[in-house]
Amino acid sequence: MYGKAFAPEYQGQLRDMSVNTAYENVLAAALERESQAVDEGSGLELAQARLAVAEAYRRLGQLDEADAAWRASYRAARDAGEQGAMAWALWSGGTLARQRGQMTAAVRWLSSARDLAKQAGELIAYGYSVAGIAETLRIRGDYAEARVLHEELLAEARRRGECRHTVWALEGLAQLDRNAGDLDSAWRRFEEAAEIAEAGGDERGLAWALRGLADVMSLRGEHDEALRRLSRAEQICRRMDLTSALAYNRKMRGNVLFRACWYGEAARTYRGAQKMFRSINEPRGAALAELGLLKSHDKLGRPRSATERDLRALRDALDSRELRHTRRMVEEAISEMAEIAA
Repeated sequence: MYGKAFAPEYQGQLRDMSVNTAYENVLAAALERESQAVDEGSGLELAQARLAVAEAYRRLGQLDEADAAWRASYRAARDAGEQGAMAWALWSGGTLARQRGQMTAAVRWLSSARDLAKQAGELIAYGYSVAGIAETLRIRGDYAEARVLHEELLAEARRRGECRHTVWALEGLAQLDRNAGDLDSAWRRFEEAAEIAEAGGDERGLAWALRGLADVMSLRGEHDEALRRLSRAEQICRRMDLTSALAYNRKMRGNVLFRACWYGEAARTYRGAQKMFRSINEPRGAALAELGLLKSHDKLGRPRSATERDLRALRDALDSRELRHTRRMVEEAISEMAEIAA
């Protein structure tokens, strides 16, 4: 049995805010609380308010503002001698680094957050930090290590009955299964994640689970139903101002359209997703959208030599250490085109 989802990153005077509050509203409340905390001279309350500010800015895609806010949160927590609040600030900074495609920095910040949380006895901050490390390793392409961490987190989350942690771990493992080609296992995990998220009121987790289910469905040829799942997830993303999640949703819609051989519509969708990713400085998503766009143009009859040239340029622009999996996907596309040409 799982409890209702809550947002532990909303702390102090903001702790009663719903996990599903739209991020424009979160930002307004957090900025107001930050101003009050300055007047009150409370270092801990200031750190907590700035953490919420950082997370709202990050989710809204305002990454420079998010960077300044988490650092300000950390300074306020350090000055107040609050290790737990320092850990939360570092978690936010590590999560932001991952969103920016800075995987090495993300692991460094998240590892520091984990260590501080352990010292402070902040169990939830510790769990969030370890989960962040697992997700970063998975995105970077370190699958074996990521799987071990996700499995450990899932066991702990089930034991504690924590909705969001369980959903997060299930989705991470489902993505690993999907990347390994085990669609049946991926489907079961995404489906369970969606059920737990919906029952627990975790709309963020539900949106990501629906995206995962749509991916598996389209790989099985069920394109129309996949698009319906994505439409439902998109509604959640727009309602909650989930800018990055919305961009990934649009990129997945492009994938589904491409698999359905609707290449013109796929190209338009990828182009829109790419603009969204670029507007929030998210290089991994932008690269994936560009990959889809180039493959769509190839199917629409663009000269193969031009597409191969652009794919090589995209590959060379990707750091092989930071975005290993994304670079590998581009390399596979180049190889596939070379085989077709031969």
